[in-house]
Amino acid sequence: MTRYAGVVFTETVRSVQRERGSAQAMERLIAGNTEEPDPLGADEVGFIVARDGFYLASVGADGWPYVQFRGGPPGFVHVLDSGTLAYTEVRGNRQYITTGNIRDDDRVSLFFMDYPRRTRLKILGRAESRKIEEFPELTERLADIRSEGLPEQLIVVRVEGFAWNCSKHITPRFSDAELAEALLPVRQRIEELEEENRALRAWLGSRD
Repeated sequence: MTRYAGVVFTETVRSVQRERGSAQAMERLIAGNTEEPDPLGADEVGFIVARDGFYLASVGADGWPYVQFRGGPPGFVHVLDSGTLAYTEVRGNRQYITTGNIRDDDRVSLFFMDYPRRTRLKILGRAESRKIEEFPELTERLADIRSEGLPEQLIVVRVEGFAWNCSKHITPRFSDAELAEALLPVRQRIEELEEENRALRAWLGSRD
């Protein structure tokens, strides 16, 4: 049983599942009590703090969804406990769409992606904006690792549920840091071969 399935599997969704023949397969995800939030485990915590960005979806007052990307150094999204995420929001384009949305409706969805390993973690939660000056201890804790820029507010998300997605249709992509790490053995081998080439040229030159 998962709280995530209990939230997203509305009666209309269940109706579609019955139409398409997947309702029985989904039963295991909604069996039992789905009212309690899903606690984050070690796998989820490790995955979240290793990410350098995530997608955040909110809903405006008129019902339109909005999705934005939030990025920073790995660990900028802090796991405060098994049910709470938080990060420092820094100044961007000053549209404040997400901030405005969560004042009307605190429900959000977060997508954490590991493109090289084709892994995705989906989280449903309730978000709130906190003023930096009113929460000095939390501000200090989140300042340890945060995005570059002028801090404007703290975003705290209480996790309702989560689900891991399959890897199907996730195209592998690599950041500069990931490519540098993957290519390190290749660069080292090239340096070795260049050194061997220099030594061979010197030896051949000494025979002239």
